[in-house]
Amino acid sequence: MAQPNNAQPQPTDTQDQAENAPESATPQDPLAALQEAQAAFETERAEMRDRLMRALADLENTRKRAEKDRREASIYGASRLARDLLPVYDNLARALHHADEESRAKAKGLVEGVELTLRELTNVLGRHGVERVSPQPGDAFDPHLHEAMFEAPVPNFAAGQIIQVMADGFRLHDQLLRPAQVGVSSTPAS
Repeated sequence: MAQPNNAQPQPTDTQDQAENAPESATPQDPLAALQEAQAAFETERAEMRDRLMRALADLENTRKRAEKDRREASIYGASRLARDLLPVYDNLARALHHADEESRAKAKGLVEGVELTLRELTNVLGRHGVERVSPQPGDAFDPHLHEAMFEAPVPNFAAGQIIQVMADGFRLHDQLLRPAQVGVSSTPAS
């Protein structure tokens, strides 16, 4: 037989759980949510600050590197041109070295012109920081400034002393453009 319709509905399992659940399962406390948000914000702020500091350091390093490159370019930028002019200096000096008294008397104007040209070239190079490295016989051989073209035992010279200078060297500020070409004394023969 059919039962009367006045029976109350039976509670379902999900309703029982919701009614009997403790209060902590309810939405979070607003203060705890705010503290979590602040912690997340602080972490993000620290990360952003770190990234900013790194970016500023990179920018400063780039600025310093660019400044250094600019300084070096202004100081050493003329080194190629100076190296290209050194053979001109050598040829003018060689021409004057080979001019004897007779040829100087015959071509006085020409010799004076070559001397003036060599002097002016030396002055121009000097204004741009190019210095001559001209060792003298008897000076000690320095491999940072001199290039040994030959070595020979020579009386009255100690081993390692310069005995002959074939060509002057040149440097641009502290950078060697060309070493002086020299002959060096070896240990004298006994």
